[in-house]
Amino acid sequence: MPMNDAVNDPEARVTGGWVAPLVSTLATLPLGFVALLYAGLSPMACDSCDEAEADRFDASFAVAFPTAMTGLLVALALLITSWALPRRARHVARRVGFALAAPLTVVITMIAFAALLDTPTR
Repeated sequence: MPMNDAVNDPEARVTGGWVAPLVSTLATLPLGFVALLYAGLSPMACDSCDEAEADRFDASFAVAFPTAMTGLLVALALLITSWALPRRARHVARRVGFALAAPLTVVITMIAFAALLDTPTR
């Protein structure tokens, strides 16, 4: 097979197709761990709240925590998808897109979590 056909072939195997998922994994997993830790420990922010503040916090946490967990699961699914795509030339853009979307999803999820959470004022 001539070299030009291999370059233009969408089914050609891509060397280095693992780089984007690896970089994404090295960014997403620590970010996700910190996000999970933050979401899990955030109820401690209202340990010394009065009854009204505690009720507002609990109501907002009941919405914010499932939102955070769903967002983290979506980020994990994006990361797995970036690894699972075949290492073919036609999947390079998708692989990079999923790899970039995973850590971005974690960041957006935590912004949404912080926005939904009614933290007490001191």
